[in-house]
Amino acid sequence: MEVLANILVGVVALEHLFILYLEMFAWETMGKKAFKGSLRPELFAPTKTLAANQGLYNGFLAAGLIWSFFITDKAWSNNVAIFFLSCVIVAGVYGAITASKKIFFIQALPALIALGVKLIISFV
Repeated sequence: MEVLANILVGVVALEHLFILYLEMFAWETMGKKAFKGSLRPELFAPTKTLAANQGLYNGFLAAGLIWSFFITDKAWSNNVAIFFLSCVIVAGVYGAITASKKIFFIQALPALIALGVKLIISFV
């Protein structure tokens, strides 16, 4: 079960590294495809700096989740992963409420699943 939890945390971390890349470095190329329908094409250039800022925050979330793999104390590692997964969930729920419901399924749901598995192994 612990291996499954680590895989799920890793998937969420990789997803946020991809979001970092998309928003910081590929906003006007891949970003247009990923956010098609959410943002008019002519708005990508003027929002490039804003998107890069969002990408940076996604990178911090990924860094926290990755950091949890390098903490040798099991309880501390688990707590750090739970904290950062919770941050991802809050961001995903907020994005779903304010921007697009699709964000819940892309961002919050994978983190919710990972958090659920982490919590199960914490109490077993």
